[in-house]
Amino acid sequence: MKILLVDDDAFLRDMYATKFSEKGHTIDVAETAESALSKLHDGEYDAVLMDMIMPGMNGIELLKQIHEEKLGGEPSVLCSQIKVRARPRSRAFCGSKGIYCEGRTYTK
Repeated sequence: MKILLVDDDAFLRDMYATKFSEKGHTIDVAETAESALSKLHDGEYDAVLMDMIMPGMNGIELLKQIHEEKLGGEPSVLCSQIKVRARPRSRAFCGSKGIYCEGRTYTK
C-alpha cells in the first residue's frame, strides 16, 4: 500500500513512517498540507494519513483540495489528532473511498 503521511509533528511523522514501513508499506511524508498537495499532484496514493490541526492550511482545507482536484487517485483518507467531533460537512470533502475520523467512517 502506498501511503502519504501528513503531520507537522516530526516525532509522529517518523513513528508512523517506521511502523507502516515495517509492515511493508511504501511511505511518503509531508510536514505541511501545502507539501502534501505537491506530492498528491505528482502521484497516486492508496491512503493519506493526516493531522487535522496544522499551521497554515488545516486538514479540512486539505481534504477539500484533494476532493475538488481529484488528487492522488482519490485515496482513502485517515485523520489523526482530532480534537473535536468530525462534522457532517467533512463527508462532502472526502474521496470516493471515504474518510475515517475519530472512530467513524464516512462515505459518499
